[in-house]
Amino acid sequence: MSASAQSAEVGNGRRVHRTRVLIIGTGFSGLGMAIQLVKSGRRDFVVLEKADEVGGTWRENTYPGCACDVPSHMYSFSFEPNPDWSQMWSGQPEILRYLRALADKYDLYRNIHFGRTSTGGRWDEAETRWHVRTTDGTEYIAQFLVSGIGALHIPSLPALPGAETFRGTAFHSARWNHDYDLTGRRVAVIGTGASAVQIVPEIVGKVEQLQLYQRTPAWVVPRKNFDVDPRLRRAFRRIPLLRRIFRLGIYWTSEALALGLNGHSNLLAPLERVAKRNIARSIDDPGLRRRLTPDYRIGCKRIVGSDDYYPALARPNAEVVTDRIERVTATGIVTADGTEREVDAIIYATGFHVTDGFGSVNLVGVGGRELLARWNEDGIATHLGITAAGYPNAFFLLGPNTGLGHNSVVFMIEQQIRYALDAMRLVNDSGAEGISVRPGVQDRFNVDIQRKLSKGVWTNGGCVSWYLDVKGVNRTIWPGFTWQYWLRTRTVDPADFDLIGGRAASPVDAVGARS
Repeated sequence: MSASAQSAEVGNGRRVHRTRVLIIGTGFSGLGMAIQLVKSGRRDFVVLEKADEVGGTWRENTYPGCACDVPSHMYSFSFEPNPDWSQMWSGQPEILRYLRALADKYDLYRNIHFGRTSTGGRWDEAETRWHVRTTDGTEYIAQFLVSGIGALHIPSLPALPGAETFRGTAFHSARWNHDYDLTGRRVAVIGTGASAVQIVPEIVGKVEQLQLYQRTPAWVVPRKNFDVDPRLRRAFRRIPLLRRIFRLGIYWTSEALALGLNGHSNLLAPLERVAKRNIARSIDDPGLRRRLTPDYRIGCKRIVGSDDYYPALARPNAEVVTDRIERVTATGIVTADGTEREVDAIIYATGFHVTDGFGSVNLVGVGGRELLARWNEDGIATHLGITAAGYPNAFFLLGPNTGLGHNSVVFMIEQQIRYALDAMRLVNDSGAEGISVRPGVQDRFNVDIQRKLSKGVWTNGGCVSWYLDVKGVNRTIWPGFTWQYWLRTRTVDPADFDLIGGRAASPVDAVGARS
């Protein structure tokens, strides 16, 4: 048993673990939270992980060409920089190695309980503790609960009639079947988002035929990845200031795009022209060009970067199919025009359950109110994407409306970790047992954020994207610059919260305790 928790057997062999902080997930969010707890001198935490290794999104996605679309030096922790990134945009294996190395460095494996999938948590008002169950019947009791599950972990599969009758091989891009050899096969790829843009160039040269089923084309800007010169990597190791300057350059270059995304879409016109030239220089067929040119404003959906996607689709063994899929048969796919195309394999590059993926948190808070039921009724709402009214001591990392379309979400995660730690310190310093954001504070935040989103390209750009929930409300994106989020989250305002239990009875008491 690790030193991070106390454990005891109770009736019928059911195991109970008690700990101060319970973290769910071992991606960037979960590991980052654990690292900062260790840095603050605390080991009284447990991390739950459903798989048998750390890594989150970067463990799950192993498809050919899988890589990050944010420069590596920005898509990593500022408090754990890696001077040895081999490429400007690193691939999945290198990112996963980075995360595993951090888990080793901070000896986190002894705090991680692998093979444990949370089925939900219940707040005990009398005890002021969270009770979380896992699928194997284990119960975890913790003062603080941190959700680091992220949004890109539940594959989204389209409900295609007849899909279950297909006799070939079918799998989602996040569940890649490495035992199936695509060489010489007729392969259908469904979807044209970031995953498909990376997969198609990797497999088109080995398959007999590639059919890309496109509902809506993506805006793809030219981007050629390159190796980082070994001399520059040595300089990064020897001169940390140079590495920080390089990271800052990436950060502010990325931040510039936020102005166009947030209410000034005319500034995006030059970028659209660059993307259109990328199509024109890669594809000679005017009909194919038209099919691949979006009719919505760039940025409305996530902008993708690639130098080899369009050339792959221009190959003679590739076909872009834009007719709606009518049904799947035992041997192929039938589109709305009545054409049936035979295939040996279907690859669903159809993304993830994003807005409805938050429901997997499945918390029951004050008064027995279920978080999922509340969000289904009123819409997903939190304060700063981190705390939710009525769910004390629970913190979301990369929660609602903190995703980005222009910069690194790791930056956002770092701010949320700091904010959660500050809230925990506030509880401890004030002699309280819990902290809960005030409903009015949360309501004002969400009214403000939706007002800002209504002016953005995601709302007015003429598309429907995974940023939106089933009601068409953007519950995913942070509207604005990331430095503005940094300003909002750099300290916890005690006046925004009610303190629960212990010696504290109000926010005023907390102010006095911290001064």
